[in-house]
Amino acid sequence: MSTTTAPAPVAPLTTRDAELLVDSARRAAEAAGVTVSVTVLDAGGHLLAFRRDDRAVLISGETSTRKAYTALQLDAPTADLVDLVKPDGPFHSLPTALDKPLLFIAGGIPVHRDGRLIGAIGVGGGAPEQDHGFATAALAALAR
Repeated sequence: MSTTTAPAPVAPLTTRDAELLVDSARRAAEAAGVTVSVTVLDAGGHLLAFRRDDRAVLISGETSTRKAYTALQLDAPTADLVDLVKPDGPFHSLPTALDKPLLFIAGGIPVHRDGRLIGAIGVGGGAPEQDHGFATAALAALAR
């Protein structure tokens, strides 16, 4: 008989964490002169926080949410997945094969705590590289 020790519990992503992520991403976007939408999901894919700047393009709300969902489901930054769904990529049929709101554009990043997936952030409204940078800045603020 072997004894296994259950992994230590990891604190979930809280509403306070989610608000910090949203505020930090928006500050980074504002400093760059970009209006965005920011979505934060918990580990179960449930909405914890959302904010769309007044002047952000309307579709940015949808793209930020889909980017967060994609990063959460695949536990990878969406920036790292873009080439995988191109016509010659190994997952080229994934976006249409599943009836899920996946979006393979940079701007979604999973959130980890103690090596465990606890949620995701998605940013939409800027160029994909900008959105990725704003999400990365938000994660850095959470890590402080």
